[in-house]
Amino acid sequence: MRKADGLFKLIGLCLLAGVLVAGMLFPVVGAAGVMSNQASDTVEKTSSDLADIPPPLVTTVTDNTGKPIATLYSQYRLPITENQINEAMKWALVSVEDKRFYEHHGVDWQGTLRAAVSNSTGADTQGASTLTQQYVKNYLINVVYRGDQLGQKKAQEQSIPRKLKEARIAIQLETKLTKQQILAGYLNIVEFSRQIYGIGAAAHAYFDTTPEKLTVPQAALLAGLVNNPINNDPWNHPDKATARRNLVLDRMVDNKKLAKADADRFKGEPLGVVPDSPKKPPANCIGAGPEAGFFCQYVEDYLLKAGGMTKDQLYSGGYTIKSTLDERANHEAKVSAEAQVKKTQPYVANTLSLVKPGKDRHEVVALASNRDYGQNQDAGQTTYALPTGVYNTGGAGSTYKIFTTAAALDKGVAGIFTPVQVPDTYVSRVFTGGGNSCPQTGPPLRSRWYCVGNAGDYSRIAEGATVQTALATSPNTTFVELEDRLGSTAPGIDMAKRLGMRDTMASNIGGGTVDPKAESEAKRLSQAEYYGPRGNNPGFGAFTLGFSPLSGLELGNVAATILSGGVWCPPTPIAAVTDRNGKPVPIKEAPCEQAVPEGLANSLAVGMSKDDQPGGTSFQAANAVGWNRPMIGKTGTTQGNVSATFVGGTPQLAGAAMTFKFGGGQGGICDAGPGNVRVCPTGNIFGGRAPARTWFGAMKNILDAGQPVMQLPAPDPKYMGGGAR
Repeated sequence: MRKADGLFKLIGLCLLAGVLVAGMLFPVVGAAGVMSNQASDTVEKTSSDLADIPPPLVTTVTDNTGKPIATLYSQYRLPITENQINEAMKWALVSVEDKRFYEHHGVDWQGTLRAAVSNSTGADTQGASTLTQQYVKNYLINVVYRGDQLGQKKAQEQSIPRKLKEARIAIQLETKLTKQQILAGYLNIVEFSRQIYGIGAAAHAYFDTTPEKLTVPQAALLAGLVNNPINNDPWNHPDKATARRNLVLDRMVDNKKLAKADADRFKGEPLGVVPDSPKKPPANCIGAGPEAGFFCQYVEDYLLKAGGMTKDQLYSGGYTIKSTLDERANHEAKVSAEAQVKKTQPYVANTLSLVKPGKDRHEVVALASNRDYGQNQDAGQTTYALPTGVYNTGGAGSTYKIFTTAAALDKGVAGIFTPVQVPDTYVSRVFTGGGNSCPQTGPPLRSRWYCVGNAGDYSRIAEGATVQTALATSPNTTFVELEDRLGSTAPGIDMAKRLGMRDTMASNIGGGTVDPKAESEAKRLSQAEYYGPRGNNPGFGAFTLGFSPLSGLELGNVAATILSGGVWCPPTPIAAVTDRNGKPVPIKEAPCEQAVPEGLANSLAVGMSKDDQPGGTSFQAANAVGWNRPMIGKTGTTQGNVSATFVGGTPQLAGAAMTFKFGGGQGGICDAGPGNVRVCPTGNIFGGRAPARTWFGAMKNILDAGQPVMQLPAPDPKYMGGGAR
């Protein structure tokens, strides 16, 4: 039976050789012509693919100075030219894979027949493919059909049509390329192991060297790997790798490219690979490290969502992405965030996102968290996009009063100096829900009317309070009353979107990735109360108290919009992108737009300019660092003290800090001072504590390093209202 199998193999391989010759020379000759025509249908397209589809390369992400911070890749490849490959590597590969490489013209008929005889008689199995044919197959598998299992399977199937196509392409290549070009092409494409492709990456990863500096035994090891990279992996299978390397050395002796005495000496040397594992950079944003990882992640997320790229393009395009990351500012943000909440503190995250205002761009300069970016959860690391993602953190609290105020200015309901009431409790005549928490004073109240109280004693400001005073001191009752004047939450929600909370308002109810089947946050907040609809369906009166999921970066960009004369721009992390040839790549970013009138934005900025002053909710945090710059600011705290925020900015830099529960824990957040913020049964955190300390701690150091003190814009009389002073 074994002899019969051998005979059939011999006949089959001889027929294959004949078919290949017939198919190449006589396209329509009997049965061979049929198979030749089948191959011809795709051979030209495949040849074109080999020329037009470039191999995957490493994408590099840099900071705003051009310093690399991370690499993104699916195949770790460092392309080289034919002149960068030394003779030892060339002859090691040729000797073991294709001894007659310099004699044939793409297909080695002598080798094909020899392999047929050897394989049919039961001797050692020999391959018949030349290096040129292997180049074709590897290009199809590793480049053209990467990620396409069916295409890769077809590129490797043992069939006459596939062999015929491969051979014809190989012959075409030999007419267009020199032997040295083919050899370099093969060595740039072939897989070695562990996402390492090409001799440039292999020399670096295995031996921390370059292809032109490879020694003979190093070249022999790498040449031996291409036959079976997994089986011959020198870290997992050093014995097999050694045996394979020594076989290559013997083949070099047989090919008269190495003296036997030298080969014997080289066989006695250790493999010499770098210790433990290949030397290669991480394939994703982990490589950016614990500080810059969140920024790198935002770069990736931004390009995939807003930049018009696919993940395959990003991880294989060989781009250079110059980001807007200011490493010094990012470091200050990280230090400040971690000073307030320890990186290993269970269940508490503290983030800071910083954005440059501007009328043509809003560049993100820092994205930091108390948590390190990484995969070691025991060390407090995470790869969740804490500073940028939309999370159900408990909410932003009273920072959403910014949107109610902006809507009031926009609708002419109030100006920044309009007198306001500051009652201890306020019962809405527009919104429903929560009526049972109100004291029954005066006329009987419907149980469904919305009632709100203040978190603290505001009697000191009740006399002569204005909208500006209320923004600095943050009484809840004042802003629910402003919502009543607006008639619904719709104007405030509209302002939230216009000023910058775009992904936030488009997110699903729980925050995070938008579910097309779920209601958006904006729609939910516009709907009637839980306790039943009323005729005008006004929405949730608590919108102005900021209880909904949000993105900290978007909240920071709101401050940038206000300080840019009302011009909203997407918070971009991209300075420039170039392709593998150094040519600029256009990125599809949303255009900037005049979100609100400039006079409204400037007046709102003045309205928000007293938060850091005595009596303001962030005064203590500002005073602690010696803050002395004009700024806008607003604090926020959610019910139960489960999260708190601070958003603010100067004309040069804006941003938001958020402290929130993350990953579990019961109760609220307790703040006993810097480094002593934790989850506890009854929380006491406020926006003027850890979030404000985080913001001021970073901003003071960043701006004092060379940034001049700049004044806020003057308010527009149209939006000042009564009681101007």
